[in-house]
Amino acid sequence: MKPILYVDGYNVIGAWPEAEREQWPLDESRDRLTHLLEDYAGYSGQEVVLVFDGHHSDRPTATVESLSTLTVIYTRHGQTADQYIEYACGRLPVYREARVATSDHLEQTMILGRGATRLSSRELWRELSQTRSHGSAKHKAAPQETRASLFSSLSEEQRERLERIRRQK
Repeated sequence: MKPILYVDGYNVIGAWPEAEREQWPLDESRDRLTHLLEDYAGYSGQEVVLVFDGHHSDRPTATVESLSTLTVIYTRHGQTADQYIEYACGRLPVYREARVATSDHLEQTMILGRGATRLSSRELWRELSQTRSHGSAKHKAAPQETRASLFSSLSEEQRERLERIRRQK
């Protein structure tokens, strides 16, 4: 079973130096964080759950978006991301490795009691950067023949047919 990482979205955005420096609006920061964590989940092989507070919204239930490698959750009205994460960690089997990315000290204490490990927002940013650069370097270093293209998967006969079609134009 894959390890799981819960990310307190607004807390991590609040610790994002680039978002502060560039003064991105909140919706742009959310979108950028979502894309970064989607890549990270692919590179790291972890299940990643990004949780945003919805306690000021009018939503009666939580909203769940399942992307290719990431799950994004907006909590229901009256529920914070911290509460959602604490509950989710408490429901995990004891053998499942879980980490929570937040810089909220009270939240860190609570999730330690639920059996998860903590990761500060700054540590997550460092890990995102390292994992992405390591994954990119690994991808670039891969031999060409391991990166199969559509053309290389065709038989010789199919290649010749396509070449004839191409030359007819």
